[in-house]
Amino acid sequence: MTKIILKKGREESLRRFHPWVFSGAIAQIVGEPAEGDIVGVFAHDGSFLAYGHYQIGSIAVRVLSFSGEDVLGPDFWTVMLSKALKMRQAAGLTSDSSTNCFRLVHGEGDGLPGLIIDWYDGVCVMQAHSVGMFRAKTAICEALKSVFGDSLKAVYDKSSGTAPFKAGLDLVDGYIYKADGFSDDEQVVLENGNKFLVNWTEGQKTGFFLDQRDNRNLVGRYSKGRNVLNLFCYTGGFSIYALNNGAVHVDSVDSSKKAVEMVTRNMALNGFDAGLHEDICADAMDFLRDVPEDKYDLMIVDPPAFAKHRGALGNALRAYQRLNAAAISKVAPGGLVFTFSCSQVVDKEVFALAVFSAAAQTGRSVRILDRLNQPADHAVNIYHPEGEYLKGLLLYVE
Repeated sequence: MTKIILKKGREESLRRFHPWVFSGAIAQIVGEPAEGDIVGVFAHDGSFLAYGHYQIGSIAVRVLSFSGEDVLGPDFWTVMLSKALKMRQAAGLTSDSSTNCFRLVHGEGDGLPGLIIDWYDGVCVMQAHSVGMFRAKTAICEALKSVFGDSLKAVYDKSSGTAPFKAGLDLVDGYIYKADGFSDDEQVVLENGNKFLVNWTEGQKTGFFLDQRDNRNLVGRYSKGRNVLNLFCYTGGFSIYALNNGAVHVDSVDSSKKAVEMVTRNMALNGFDAGLHEDICADAMDFLRDVPEDKYDLMIVDPPAFAKHRGALGNALRAYQRLNAAAISKVAPGGLVFTFSCSQVVDKEVFALAVFSAAAQTGRSVRILDRLNQPADHAVNIYHPEGEYLKGLLLYVE
């Protein structure tokens, strides 16, 4: 096994269980690792620190084990997936009959950096964000079969848009496993009793944004008697919750025609009268610009990540400021704005500052009623605070 030897004094983050080794911390590589290989990481004095996947880039090793356990052993993946499932069981996600979809593996939060697995009522949709995880997908699939047994209907690999492009990797999405008789590319799932169609082959990410489950529930609590605007609505998650909790009317806006078509299907699936809802294929900022003031007294502003790397931070903050200023200026007096950022490089304080600047630009009186984040199945490793990527604010606007 290749040895990664760190520079003197650069082992402290690993001794505090941070799961990344940066390329600048490496003094010597003993061996010739291919990207995705398991490597051992050692301090300058030769003491063992960790095992992990080697990769080319600023993050050179993603740690899989600090204990010296055999990460190449046949039981490693089964043990790690069992631990991930046990945490979801502790959070009550597997015993609630009103919810049958959740995130099973959340990268570093579950000790498996570079791996995402979402569970949709027996279908596991996997995304590898590293070469190491992509190369391990068959072993991961076998472990899923071991952990879930007959309740596992299928495993679908959707890594073509997430795994680093490398020569030799067959980055074509497809099924790794199908149980006998399984033939669907979409199915109906339940989330807090709300019904949603999830299409993992054509939908964004793994097919549904599971990270907003708790925040959708909160929107439902505030929706009764309100006129709701759901911007960047995707397949209408917030909209369904709002209508199921007594919203007077909901408009759902997204620039993706496919997403808007799925909103229509989800509305029909939940039995809503067509007069209660309108789905609109449009750019969110263009739509907001033409919205009459006071039309909506609850808005959801949930854009895609504006910054996927630190170099894009400045532009992202300006975009968040423009978007939130437009929403705050148009919401009715006494109205609510749920605003979010899923950009990992935008931390809670910086996002709050961008929203503060937006509010100040409008001149309206704005109060923070709640601070919002990701749910328990999108676990954050306490030694890896970077995993806390979703943040939001609930604003009351006079």
